[in-house]
Amino acid sequence: MPLGDSSCNEELKVKETRGFTLIELVIVVAIIAILAAIALPSYFEYVRRTHRTQAKTDMLEISQMLERHFTLNRTYAGFDTLAHNRSPTTGTIYYNLTFTPNPLDNRFTITAEPIGPQAGDTKCGTLTLDHRGIKTASGPLGVDGCW
Repeated sequence: MPLGDSSCNEELKVKETRGFTLIELVIVVAIIAILAAIALPSYFEYVRRTHRTQAKTDMLEISQMLERHFTLNRTYAGFDTLAHNRSPTTGTIYYNLTFTPNPLDNRFTITAEPIGPQAGDTKCGTLTLDHRGIKTASGPLGVDGCW
């Protein structure tokens, strides 16, 4: 073929511009893997924090219900705990809420224990709230980091 043949040059141009090279694909996959390694743990921590916030909200709501019950009955005993023992109240349960009354001296403690997927929340662990509004957390972040 003569060097000036235009049909040969067009075929070479087409062959040069088709697809991606293996190196380009490996680079893209590596970038995606790095982004996933950074983003996924952050996302899971955000989800755990969201479930923890829901449990804290439910605990405060139960505390208010207990105070109303106490106002009417002069005791925390007799409060219906079965209606308020999970957080959130609908959907997948992430915390088991328990209410422990002490009828002798009119005290109570509400405990939120992480269960299911939330059990991996080792930063805060089990949350508690008592009749005086004192909050605790069993994890290493303590009250300041969890409440």
